[in-house]
Amino acid sequence: MHAIGFTQHLPITNPASLISVELPIPTATGHDILVHVTATSVNPVDVGVRGHGTKSLTQPKIIGWDAVGTVTAVGEHVTLFKPGEIVFYAGAFDRPGSNSQYQLVDERIVAHAPTTLTAPQAAAMPLTAITAWEALFEQLGIDLHDHQTNQAHTILIINGAGGVGSIATQLAHLAGLTVIASASRPETITWVQAHGADMTVNHHQNLVTQVHALGYPTVDYILELSNLNRHWDAIVELIKPHGKIVSITGNHKPLNLTALKQKSATFAWEWMYTKSFYHTPDMLSQHHILEAIASLLDTGALQSTLTKTLSPINVTNLKTAHQLVESNQMIGKVVVSDI
Repeated sequence: MHAIGFTQHLPITNPASLISVELPIPTATGHDILVHVTATSVNPVDVGVRGHGTKSLTQPKIIGWDAVGTVTAVGEHVTLFKPGEIVFYAGAFDRPGSNSQYQLVDERIVAHAPTTLTAPQAAAMPLTAITAWEALFEQLGIDLHDHQTNQAHTILIINGAGGVGSIATQLAHLAGLTVIASASRPETITWVQAHGADMTVNHHQNLVTQVHALGYPTVDYILELSNLNRHWDAIVELIKPHGKIVSITGNHKPLNLTALKQKSATFAWEWMYTKSFYHTPDMLSQHHILEAIASLLDTGALQSTLTKTLSPINVTNLKTAHQLVESNQMIGKVVVSDI
């Protein structure tokens, strides 16, 4: 089968940054399904894994997480899918990725693809949607269906126009929360407003004074999606006593968690790959999350964030997609598709 990967961590402009390779088609066993990949999106994690590192690899590393494809074979323990079904998923961090003609993926983190969307529209969604869903409804403990309670609560989403933020604003809006999303350019402000933000602030300016100017001394929830260290002091000041904070971005220097003690505030990390990486007992929940996302997409309650499609899946188009993501100017998702 054809696959695209790398053996060295190089700038995307280097001819060897991504290379085409031929690999044997893997065999589905256990809970694995074998998927013929027809569309895949590029996320910041793709760029990070490809570009960051110093060691040369003896075998090509195949990355790519978001995917849409057709099930061609199933392992002996598979009960959720059968050959011929079209599925979508975000994959696992520690397994070969979706930048390949065929991919093995555990059925417990896969769902049936939306039926009303194109393959590129669906492929744009899994990673960001699972991350946003888990951050809001698992880490922050928000109940999607408790609109009466949620209407009295406010969430600040830092970097609302990013991949995860574009889904989180929609889901938080669907839940009934008052959504304050950060965006810094006229086009990103328009984007977050179109995706459910009630109000906007600029994350390049003082968040505290801006949120106060909107009439909110504090907020109930904060979803941090961009530069946690830079925004930490503002987060501490803005979170309500007993409020909850979740971040996906990591930190390059220690956080002063003691600053949250007096408010009895909760801080949590969200990493979408935790369940598949550790094979947690609730790993199957990602199947259910994606099935719910597919339903929301099919009813129109949730909108795909696809804004650019490149075709076909080849080295040239994947390099272009990586360059677009690396530019940090991309609004919405870029998908590389064979359809």
